[in-house]
Amino acid sequence: ERDLTSPSIVTLMDILQCLGTTPADFFSEKEPEQLVFRKTDYFEKQDSELRNHICWLIPNAQKNMMEPILLTLEPGGRMAEDAPHAGEEFGYVLGNETRRVKKGESFYYRSEKNHYVSSRTGCTLLYVSAPPSF
Repeated sequence: ERDLTSPSIVTLMDILQCLGTTPADFFSEKEPEQLVFRKTDYFEKQDSELRNHICWLIPNAQKNMMEPILLTLEPGGRMAEDAPHAGEEFGYVLGNETRRVKKGESFYYRSEKNHYVSSRTGCTLLYVSAPPSF
């Protein structure tokens, strides 16, 4: 504490063990993994042709196992049709009623056929694709 001595390697290893870390992690200068994301981290895209707004909630999610987005569909809006691909899709409707899924309901399907989401009246939904496909 007063820079009068330096701990031995054995003492340092004991301290690191008590802290629940390793020498490599303790001396690493890499930034810790980000776990919480705020609006300033989001990436957004408006598609006037399809009448939708996509908000990627996790930046660079393409490197992860799943990709959550917030999808807002204007009345008559839809997302682009997605070709079959390996993976699964999940959505939870947060806004107005859509065709067969209503506010507070969710849907889940395998991505083995062409698929898209559309809305006659407009809605907002939480949409998760695994692996990422947006």
